[in-house]
Amino acid sequence: MQKLSARQRTLAGALEFSGFGVHSGLPVTLTIRPAAPDTGYQITRVLDSGRQVGPVPVHFSRVTRTTLCTTLDLGESVSVATIEHALSALSGLGVDNAHIVVTGAECPILDGSAWPYVQKIMQVGLDVQPASRRYLKIIRQVLVRNNEASAALEPYNGRMLDLEIEFDSRVIGRQRMIFDWTPRKYHDDVSRARTFGFVRDAKILRQAGYALGSSLDNSITVHEDRILNPGGLRYEDEFVRHKLLDAIGDLALCGLPIYGRFRSYRGGHALNALVLHGLFAAEANYEIVSAEDLPLAFDALDDVPDGLAVRPYLRSVG
Repeated sequence: MQKLSARQRTLAGALEFSGFGVHSGLPVTLTIRPAAPDTGYQITRVLDSGRQVGPVPVHFSRVTRTTLCTTLDLGESVSVATIEHALSALSGLGVDNAHIVVTGAECPILDGSAWPYVQKIMQVGLDVQPASRRYLKIIRQVLVRNNEASAALEPYNGRMLDLEIEFDSRVIGRQRMIFDWTPRKYHDDVSRARTFGFVRDAKILRQAGYALGSSLDNSITVHEDRILNPGGLRYEDEFVRHKLLDAIGDLALCGLPIYGRFRSYRGGHALNALVLHGLFAAEANYEIVSAEDLPLAFDALDDVPDGLAVRPYLRSVG
């Protein structure tokens, strides 16, 4: 009989979120529903007319823009932007299958982190499904660069992210985080990290149609050597933690959880997408393996945050 941690998981119920897009400033509702085994993450957009486009797989091949967020093309000239925070919460807590339904062209920014998604996932819990969990195992290194910035996927006996950022700001400077994934660690150490921006860039961004919904309620705002948010930071190094949160969401676009190490220096959405293109450019770079063949992954998936109910699949599976 399979261990529970070797099986796929989905939500035990539907979740709904209402808010507005951080870039568009427009109202939007996002619903995440349970999904069948082996379907992965799928997305549907409901147009103003009520017509639906989708569901289509959430996949890196659909990425059309990576400026300040990740935008997916659903077909029929329909897109959805800022998908990375919802995907990060699902992937970070070990959800394999889910159906995202969005009523607008951008997902709601909520508080700028993955925390609102995580809270509701914690409330509804997860259902274990009969199908075996599969991983994308990195076989050989894939490295992409853009001037000084770089991103890499490489073999590693586990699931690790190693991110380093560097900004010309005394508030941020140079920060690094090494993260060995488990759902508990994601909940505790990553999920509450918010997106951030600089007052010096605000006018230019808004003239270009970005950050129209940005505020102190959903973004860490840096002005010269100060943080303007009344509550300050949630983590001392919240900036690199948010970049890590974004990377977890972007890497979920490969369709399966990655078994290996991701490294990034001064990276972002564009390099995250490029490294996935590089990974899939050659079949020798990876293999798809069952969870039963990766015993270390069992322990990681079993380390769930306190209060997250994981309901076992009741029928035995050979």
